[in-house]
Amino acid sequence: MTFGFAPSSATSFTTPANSANRLARMLEPAEWAAAGIPLLGNPREVVSALHTRHHPKPSTAVVAVLDHEERLAASASFSRHSAPADGWELRNALLAHLRRVIPHDLRRRTPVRTAVLLYCREGDERWTEEDGAWMWGLRDACTLHGLRCGAYITLTSDGWQVLGEGRGGRRPSSMSMPGHPADAMAEADALPLRTASGAADALRRTAAR
Repeated sequence: MTFGFAPSSATSFTTPANSANRLARMLEPAEWAAAGIPLLGNPREVVSALHTRHHPKPSTAVVAVLDHEERLAASASFSRHSAPADGWELRNALLAHLRRVIPHDLRRRTPVRTAVLLYCREGDERWTEEDGAWMWGLRDACTLHGLRCGAYITLTSDGWQVLGEGRGGRRPSSMSMPGHPADAMAEADALPLRTASGAADALRRTAAR
């Protein structure tokens, strides 16, 4: 997948300064891996639960908040506009939806809840600049809402993948039909975790407690 989307006639003019600012508001895989993002204890369970609840289609983002036991506390889904991805705009969209579904934790000295992001898109599992913009937006939105920044997960026709960790699976995918949560978990148990290339270093990290 080529990064971003074809701009409309109203937004096709991009100055070098604006382009540079947009590129600065994204995180590359190495930066994300070095940020100490906590590992999900059971990523397949989280992905299956969010897919069953929201059944995302391409260009749909699902932001979810997990409690300290990795139970789903709140979630929201929305579609993003077909324009070049900018971390600042994505941050604002994530923050707006977080504010609608769960109170902030800014009064706490240390975050106890974690926000994760599932983004359904076209293409394959390889990182794109759009992914980098979502990563930047998620990290910043978590800071502004008093949450710990958690996993960024892509959902494509090939399945799902936790970027920066390399953990993933074939189901659910962007082509999967919604089902009962129990059915989704039974199906997940029958499938081995798929590990993408380049994930060894990230998997060595210890999950934050």
